[in-house]
Amino acid sequence: MLKRLLGGALVLAFVAPAFAEEYYIVRGPEKKCTVVAEKPASTSVTVMGNTVYKSRSEAETAITKVCTD
Repeated sequence: MLKRLLGGALVLAFVAPAFAEEYYIVRGPEKKCTVVAEKPASTSVTVMGNTVYKSRSEAETAITKVCTD
């Protein structure tokens, strides 16, 4: 019983972060900022700031402060 409980807890520990939503503000080569749902792997896109937003609306509100130029 204890092995099953520990096994279930271990699986849950790895699966739970996959359900967490994270949003990033990024700037592409055309110098336009957008909100994306996953951290970009491309080198042509720059993540603006160092904040990971928990909701899309929070990121869209912050885009005016983060992308000033």
